[in-house]
Amino acid sequence: MFSANLGFLFTDRSLPDAIHAAKAHGFGAVECHFPYATPSGDVRSALDETGLAMLGLNTVPGDTQAGDFGLCALPDRTADAQAAISQAVDYAAAIGAGNVHVMAGRTDGGEKAEAAFRANLAHACELAAPLGIGVLIEPINRRDVAGYHLSRIEHAAEILAAVGHPALRIMFDCYHLQITQGDLIRRFGAHRDLIGHVQIAGVPDRGEPDGGELHYPNLIAAFRDMGWSTPIGAEYKPRTGRTEDGLDWMTAFPQESAA
Repeated sequence: MFSANLGFLFTDRSLPDAIHAAKAHGFGAVECHFPYATPSGDVRSALDETGLAMLGLNTVPGDTQAGDFGLCALPDRTADAQAAISQAVDYAAAIGAGNVHVMAGRTDGGEKAEAAFRANLAHACELAAPLGIGVLIEPINRRDVAGYHLSRIEHAAEILAAVGHPALRIMFDCYHLQITQGDLIRRFGAHRDLIGHVQIAGVPDRGEPDGGELHYPNLIAAFRDMGWSTPIGAEYKPRTGRTEDGLDWMTAFPQESAA
């Protein structure tokens, strides 16, 4: 089944109403980016009413107007990073979310940035794991986000090995990894045991996953053949601006029906 990423989908509604819309349009789960302006109780009520699971949310990106896109690999922003982690873990616990994506941020790629990221991830795992919450890191392409600290899946695997905590996993975003590296079936297979969530979108426009250079019916079938059984996140930007107008892509995946 598919999970609706409510950071991009049904954004003309409040977050609780978007959860209901996702259920009404056949999604089997939801996920979000930055839900913090919505009271956690309202989100939890919508999840309970629909029966949908919230698969994950992100740590806040920082001051995006100043160029921030995450805080947790910035050596001089440790207090801000740990506050963002605490906020995300607390909110995730309040709504029953499965994962927290810890955003690295833009760095010079140096040793201090890497050390800061690993230390903050260890801290995140210490907070999240006792609550049954996973911690995700995501390779993000540098065409969209110049200077993002983590862009390759092999680097993500190195970080997991260094941190050494079972709660830490990789977000396998097909859009980002296709732009940066490609060869997605082989890369998925090579890192299968380290992956905690999968996301899809069209490449290169990040629209609905029924156009562009990736054939998702084949790709997702390969992932399923390798044992991936949990919902796949639809994290795309609707080409028309209205989510409902672009949901025909879901008919190409009858085996993924929420029913």
